[in-house]
Amino acid sequence: MTRDRFVRALRGEPTDTTPIWLMRQAGRHLPGYRALRAAHPILEIARTPELAAEVTLEPLRAYDVDAGVVFADISLPFLGLGVPFSIDPGAGPVVARPVRSRADVDALTEFDARSSVPFVGRAIERFLELEHERPIVGFAGGPFTLAAYLIEGGASREYPETKRLLYSDPATFDRLLDRLATMTVDYLTLQAESGAAALQLFDTWVGAVPPAVFERHLLGPLRTIFDGIRPLGRPSIYFSTGSSHLLELIARTGADALGVDWREPLGRVRARVGDGLALQGNLDPGALLGTSEALRREARAVLDELPGGRAYVFNLGHGVLPATDPERVRELVEFVHAEGRQDRNR
Repeated sequence: MTRDRFVRALRGEPTDTTPIWLMRQAGRHLPGYRALRAAHPILEIARTPELAAEVTLEPLRAYDVDAGVVFADISLPFLGLGVPFSIDPGAGPVVARPVRSRADVDALTEFDARSSVPFVGRAIERFLELEHERPIVGFAGGPFTLAAYLIEGGASREYPETKRLLYSDPATFDRLLDRLATMTVDYLTLQAESGAAALQLFDTWVGAVPPAVFERHLLGPLRTIFDGIRPLGRPSIYFSTGSSHLLELIARTGADALGVDWREPLGRVRARVGDGLALQGNLDPGALLGTSEALRREARAVLDELPGGRAYVFNLGHGVLPATDPERVRELVEFVHAEGRQDRNR
């Protein structure tokens, strides 16, 4: 890897410009991915290292982003827990038999990443065989988000079954989160050993819980994960959405960096969590749907939130939207790099 500004920024080291990568940059809005999806189901792509690596590489060929992100789905480790699932277009992961009791939790099989999801590691290795300059980000789902998928059986807006278990049988809920935390350490270890230069935890749904629940039930499993992967020597990122009410608690998880959504200005996040954490974010993905002038204005506003910006990586506040014009993404990447260089020369 010869271009390491992304990793350097996560470690708080000086960089020549502001590094940028985008969540969901590998897919949905890109023609190559859409062509592959027309021919192959998403799980087939994820389980075929050559196809997954090709999807991961497409945005690096199209844009000057500073990192790839392995093409996978947060539900893939369910395979190693003995939980059958599918990924339905437009609905995401669907679990046929939800996990809703102590017996269901105890019936989960022991997870071994190398035997159940070796294709994720191989996709990372294949990426690195073809891309020698830029690093690749590995990732996993956060424990609450994974638990909610398992308990609800799929996507949800109000998480009724998850909260029913949380408040009626907290010991079983905690047991499930502990199993998921142990699983996630093993899964991220596989990715790091395969060559991932940084590791991100997507806990997209954690904003659904109040601070007391986060502190009582989620802080421990999250610390288990970040403590468990720290010896790997890879910078870690914790990303969540709708979670500004949890920022002070999230800062205690042990992650090296926080991925921030668009609901809280980065300057205010920095003031609340202190200087010890790198920040990543947080342009509204919808800004990529507007005019070039509006995109530059909104991106500049994000950059202005963190004068100096050393321990900072530009990203969106969530994933690239399917309707996004690739030309807008190209404009954003070029703009962020150009502005970052100018900022450092002032």
